[in-house]
Parts: sequence; C-alpha cells; structure tokens
Amino acid sequence: MALEDNSSVAIHNFITDIIDNDLKEGKEDHVATRFPPEPNGYLHIGHAKSICLNFGLAKQYNGTCNLRFDDTNPVKEDVEYINSIQKDVQWLGFTWNGEVRYSSSYFDQLFGYALELINKGLAYVDELSVDEIREYRGTLKEPGKNSPYRDRSVEENLALFMQMKEGKFQEGKACLRAKIDMASPYMCMRDPVLYRVRFATHAMTQDKWCIYPMYDFTHCISDAIEGITHSICTLEFQDNRRLYDWVLDNISIKSRPHQYEMSRLNLEYSLTSKRKLNFLVENGIVDGWDDPRLTTISGLRRRGYSAASIREFCRRIGVTKQENTVEMSALESCVREDLNANAKRAMAVLHPILLVIDNFGQEGVTQTQVEVANHPEKAELGTRTITISKELYIDEADFKEEANKQYKRLKLGHEVRLRHGYIVKAVSCEKDENGKVTVVHVEAVPNSIGKDVEGHKPKGVIHFVDANNYIEAQVNLYSKLFTDPNPGSVDDIMSCVDKNSLTIINNAKLEASLANAKVLDTFQFEREGYFCVDEKYTTAEKKVFNLTVALRDTKKVNS
Repeated sequence: MALEDNSSVAIHNFITDIIDNDLKEGKEDHVATRFPPEPNGYLHIGHAKSICLNFGLAKQYNGTCNLRFDDTNPVKEDVEYINSIQKDVQWLGFTWNGEVRYSSSYFDQLFGYALELINKGLAYVDELSVDEIREYRGTLKEPGKNSPYRDRSVEENLALFMQMKEGKFQEGKACLRAKIDMASPYMCMRDPVLYRVRFATHAMTQDKWCIYPMYDFTHCISDAIEGITHSICTLEFQDNRRLYDWVLDNISIKSRPHQYEMSRLNLEYSLTSKRKLNFLVENGIVDGWDDPRLTTISGLRRRGYSAASIREFCRRIGVTKQENTVEMSALESCVREDLNANAKRAMAVLHPILLVIDNFGQEGVTQTQVEVANHPEKAELGTRTITISKELYIDEADFKEEANKQYKRLKLGHEVRLRHGYIVKAVSCEKDENGKVTVVHVEAVPNSIGKDVEGHKPKGVIHFVDANNYIEAQVNLYSKLFTDPNPGSVDDIMSCVDKNSLTIINNAKLEASLANAKVLDTFQFEREGYFCVDEKYTTAEKKVFNLTVALRDTKKVNS
C-alpha cells in the first residue's frame, strides 16, 4: 500500500502525554522544539528519528521547530556538513522556523552568563591538566576531590578568565569549571568544564574567539534564548539533565525550557558513530558519506529510499524510553511498501545471454511492439512501449538445459511466457569453449502475446530486453556492509567490514524506455528488485542504477 502523508510522526507517546499535560495545566501555551545537530559529519538514520519527532511535534501542535547547529567545536566542524544537514532536513519534508540558527550566534551571551556564574562564586578557572581533572573527578564508587584552584577569589577568576579569552593560556593549560559538588553521585555534576581554550578558526565566527563553551553549558542556554519549551534528547543525556537545570537555575535568564529523554535508534548492521563513519570515509572503505551501503540519510537517498519511507519507519518504531535494537528488515519493509505502490515497472537483464526466436517473422510471430502499463495498479503512471525482435536478451539464470519440476523458467523442450510477450519453447542452445550457454534458440507460439493459447500452458514467466533496442548501464548490487549486526560495538571496525558488499555489473541490458530516467528516479526491475538512478555517477553518456531493496524479504523467505 502507498504511504500516506506521515510528516507528523509524533502521534502518541510519552512525550505527547507530557506536552498535553503542560498545555492543559497552563505550564505552556505553545510548543517550541528544536533539532540541534553538531556539524561534524553527515546525518544518519538515528538523526532521522530525532528530526521526525521534533518537527513532527511542532506540526502536530501547530508550534515551531528550530534548526540550530551546535557549533561549539571548531576543530571538527565544517561548512560542508552544515550544507548537507540542511539538505537532509528539507529532503525529509520539513521546514524549520525562521532562519537557520547557530549556537555560535550566542557566544557573546554565553560569555556573559559565564561571567555571571563567576561573580556568584559558582565558577572558577582551573589549571589542572586534562588528565589531572579526570583523576580528581573520582569514580562511580569513589567521590572526587576538589581542585587546588577551586577556592580562588571571584576577582582572580574574572581576571584569569579574561586572560583565557585574550589567548594568554595555551590549549589544555586552563579551563573554566562550574563549582557544584565533587562528591555528587552524578559524574556530570562534579565541577564540569564550561569553557576550554581552542586556537582554531571557527566556520562562523572565524578567529574572534579562542575559548569555546562546552555542549552542556551551551545547549540549555541556547534553548532558553530561543524560547524552546520541550528540549528532547536521547537517554545518554539523562544524568546531564541535572546540569541542564543547574545552569538555568543559576543564571538570570527568564525562559525556562525543560529536557526530556527518549531511547536512541539502534538499527541492525547500521553504524551511527561519526568517528567510525569518518574513518571509513577517510580511508576509502566507502564511497563518501553518501555511500548507499551506509545508513546516512544521504546514503539512503542515493540508494533510492524515499523520504516517506524513512518517515514511516520512524513512525512505526515509535518513541519510548526502552532501549532496543530494530531489525534492518523493518526499514527495508517501509521502502519496499512505498516503492511497490509508487515505482514504475521496467525490464532489465543483469546477466545477459542471447535468446533467438527462430520463427520470428512467420505468421503470427510478427508483432514488434507492445504497449504496457508502467504500473499494474496505477493507470495515472501511464504506459510505455516494449519492442520485440528476433533477438532478445534474457538472464542466464532463466535458462537450463535440464532442471527439475520446481524450476519454473526456461528449459529445453518446455515453454515459458516472455513478460508482456510471446509464449516460447526452448529448442536448442549454443555454448562457448568453456561450456557456458551463450545463445538459446526458441520457437514462439503464434498470436500468443497477451493471450492464452489452447494446448499451451507455460510454467513460468521470464523477462527480456530487445537486443536491437536497449541501453547498456552499470548496475550496483549492494549487500550489508558489515558482517556484525552491531558494528558500533566492534573496536576494530575493519574486522567486520564485508569487502564483497558491492557487486558492479557493467554490461546490464535495460529496456530502451529507461534512457529517459532521471537522477533519483526509482523503478521496479521486474523479477529483480527496486533500483534507483544514482545521483553521483550518472552522466548523459552513462546511467548508473543502485539496488535499493530486493522484491521480497529474503530473510523471511528463507526462514
């Protein structure tokens, strides 16, 4: 069935319960959410869940959703990522509220709030090294201990913080820390770092700053500045909510957003670690962040996934606090349903051998064109013309000299129907010097196109392409990139990379109508699977098609 408009995926879950209650009790009179990616890589399927939730909530409650880049680490961030993220959000079908926002736009305000904490005696400049800070922090079983710099005066801390801002400290030699509780049972509350020194050019602010705020300090204040009402993140930030609240409780900001946590998306055979994804990209293991074997949004798009299918997947898995791993078949099922309902049909022979109709041209075997529907159930998708000549291409797997009764394709002495064409009977074959069949000779049943003929009951249907009217294309067949269902847990990612996950077919024969296919157009290659015109390597001279998904879930079929 076709997937209906599902751009609002937040139908009912524990977050909508919270929002409903907030609106009912008058805690809020509107809903304002945000999607806050760090621009240090391309978005992946896990981000799609967050996008669909945050923008979906805004749509469901007639509220707003901001797109805000968490650009607080100039070392890892890049304009390329900023552009790709905007493209992905728009492609998924969402529009953000107003202009794109950046945490860096608030650096002056953040600096002011840091000064406020210092003046209140709630922040101090620490000169412990990174390793010493880690050592002083303690463990989950043992409390931390105070830094020897913790009790500096307000005046001294203000002066040192200004020196940090003026670039008078080397990286790692000083940082600003919140003064909370080194004995707290929550590690994030043991005097967390608020600012660190970074001598790096920032994509937006260039060289204005050499100190940069940490995420936990920046995020809550950015939410408050923007008037966010419901700040949604994943469960690994659950403890950090205490720091989120502490910062807002101790600065003079009027808006008071609240943080809520949901489980992150764990998908089988999918890698969501940007560090590991970047390793695969930088080392040429994959063809960029948009490699169709990756579950980045750009990779899924290039592979042929529709935005509607990804939104539907996010809707089906729902929003909970329960951690679980979703089977890849659940994602594939969504795109399969969508393409089955919407993709035009076409014929393509991936492993061609020649089929010769020996009696072509004789009475009843002269038809050279057949008009066929582009979709069996959607007349609005139009028709196309299939041509037939004496010589056709069929797939080598569709012919055997001898086979058992379970083989429903062409074999010597038996009949099949050519898809949209004649009933044919195999009479002989030719082989090369290695004994491989290269040519199959058949006789066509006269006047059998689109008709049942008495005395002829073909056992199966095979597809074909006219050998005198076709285009040749490259077809990329993909299997899982990883052999481990949880590649993110593998320390050596190369140990679970399947080096045979891409098969390139250079001489596939496709029906002539596909000459008009445009980039990202999707088709069902009958009896083969769903394919998409590759947007990266397709040219005017050469088309490249990527396998999106098989016609059926082979895991279910074989189980």
